[in-house]
Amino acid sequence: MNGDTAAQTPTGTDLTARGGVGGPVLADQPSPALPGPRDPAGEAADGGPDAPDGPDAPDDPGGPDEPGGPAPDAPDGSIPAPPPPRPAWLRGLARFGYAPAPAATTAERLVPPMPDGPGVTPKRVPPSPLLLRLGLALPAPLWSWLCRWAGWLGPLAVTLFAGVLRFTDLGSPNAIVFDETYYAKDAYALWHGGYEISWPDGANEQIMAGGPVPYRSNPSYVVHPPVGKWIIGAGEQLFGMNPFGWRFAVALLGTLSVLMLARIARRLFRSTLLGCVAGLLLAVDGLHFVMSRSALLDLVVMFWIVAAFGFLLLDRDRTRARIAARLTALGDGGPDAGIAHRLNLGWRPYRIAAGVCVGLTCATKWSGLYVAAAFGLLTVLWDAGSRRLAGADHPYRWTLVRDAVPAFVSLVVVPVAVYIASWWGWFASSTVPNQGGYGRDWAVGRSTDFPWIPEGLRALWHYHSTVYDFHTHLSDPHTYQSNPWSWLVLGRPVSFFYESPKQGSAGCTVSECAREVLGIGTPLLWWTGAIALVYCLWRWAARRDWRAGAVLCGLAAGYLPWFAYQQRTIFLFYAVCFVPFLVLAVTMLLGALVGPAGASRDRRIIGGAAAGLVVLLIMWNFLFFHPLYTGETIPMEDWRKRMWFNTWI
Repeated sequence: MNGDTAAQTPTGTDLTARGGVGGPVLADQPSPALPGPRDPAGEAADGGPDAPDGPDAPDDPGGPDEPGGPAPDAPDGSIPAPPPPRPAWLRGLARFGYAPAPAATTAERLVPPMPDGPGVTPKRVPPSPLLLRLGLALPAPLWSWLCRWAGWLGPLAVTLFAGVLRFTDLGSPNAIVFDETYYAKDAYALWHGGYEISWPDGANEQIMAGGPVPYRSNPSYVVHPPVGKWIIGAGEQLFGMNPFGWRFAVALLGTLSVLMLARIARRLFRSTLLGCVAGLLLAVDGLHFVMSRSALLDLVVMFWIVAAFGFLLLDRDRTRARIAARLTALGDGGPDAGIAHRLNLGWRPYRIAAGVCVGLTCATKWSGLYVAAAFGLLTVLWDAGSRRLAGADHPYRWTLVRDAVPAFVSLVVVPVAVYIASWWGWFASSTVPNQGGYGRDWAVGRSTDFPWIPEGLRALWHYHSTVYDFHTHLSDPHTYQSNPWSWLVLGRPVSFFYESPKQGSAGCTVSECAREVLGIGTPLLWWTGAIALVYCLWRWAARRDWRAGAVLCGLAAGYLPWFAYQQRTIFLFYAVCFVPFLVLAVTMLLGALVGPAGASRDRRIIGGAAAGLVVLLIMWNFLFFHPLYTGETIPMEDWRKRMWFNTWI
């Protein structure tokens, strides 16, 4: 189920004229207060996931009867009281082109229709007035086909752009940069022996010289699970033990993550254009770009986090569509407490897929544990919000009764099984000392109070206890370590590679040059993201916008845990795990800047121009720093111009 068909939306509403292709951007969809006996004030205080779907959702949706006009007579002949006047702030917004959205049905509130796609976009779409003014008249069948498939064509075009950026000259610098010295070799060892080994002195030089890889069977103590290294090793198997080979798989995941985020943003904001904007912003983020071109684990962690979030979003829409269909089939389509209480949400394959992705996240780095906890809470809150919107009087109670156990299985039991399975190479290795994975022989012949636990699992548990001790006590100082308080403002980036070639070498045409790969985000994107986070906090707390809450949840899972380890040696590039959610926050802010679909033409032109200017400035900023992302040889003076702060050196 990809969400593009009308079958996913019980109403089958066509949104082409309300924000789909060929119409204004459906950046936000305000919804009226939930009908029924529940107290709206209680919902506002609850701050749950089912909130008005757009900025500035009015308390009074308005109507044909404005204050001061004659009120219609009641059926019994009496004259009813006039409707309450609209709030002053709402009347003020109207002067700037704001118009309240029409009331949505319960089904539409459960699953707002997608902006375009088969079954939603009409078979015949009117020509674009803008293209006609520019003298571009596409054949009607071609134009209609483009409109219908824009939800895939746009994200794929952005992904192609991201892929070209990431794969161009991927093997440069032709060197082992930063922590590639660990993961490139560990990946090779996993594919050739099933476990990491201790490499001889001079192994890096021998590998870069193109000679035989000095593989041996001596086990090595490593502190990260194997999945990310298995993925890096896949590229080495395809293209050899060289920089292009060990960077290939990570670059592929970085490119695919752009496609995933574009589709996620499209579903989250119900706007194909905003989805493409999100993908474009991720494509031109410097930190994501550098990490996509380096054989480190953190980009792999980010990929699985984004995949898990996307599957949970699919699960949310699918589940709410089932609820809407049941309300329509057994009632009038409105809230029904009986249905909301009894409804079994059934088989949920997308949530199980999310659990698999969470398990793969943890099996790449342990930081995925925080993602598992955050996403588990998120999906339970979404279920509670769905039941509340369907009419449940005590949604959290019924969610606990009906949904908590399946959620636990999907997002705890499944990830644990995936994590243990990821160590299959270690389990399969020999238990003879120094002939298998590190610590594989620990439990052999050792007495225990739990003899029913297999020796392999007991050995793995002991191994993990030592790894935990390592992670919690890692405090060796490093030149490029940074405090998480400085990450959003890019206080201290990480230099992955640096050379100072002289004239006549490495393409240097002046007396002194510089080559650097600097792990730093695109500054204007990150600084805009800091502002966007404030906006999302307001949207979530004051306007009860579930989309803002989802974005903040993903960002918090990847960011906030590091504040508990400020004494540790940590680096800015760990932040790549929450970069996609920072991009979603910026995209949400840009959607609000463009304005709702009901705003006046002038308001949307001005807002669209301002949002477009922000995107162009971010792209320019990426191009300005591009030489520092790729290790390009530039004059030393040009390098200094890009060192905006002393802490960047």
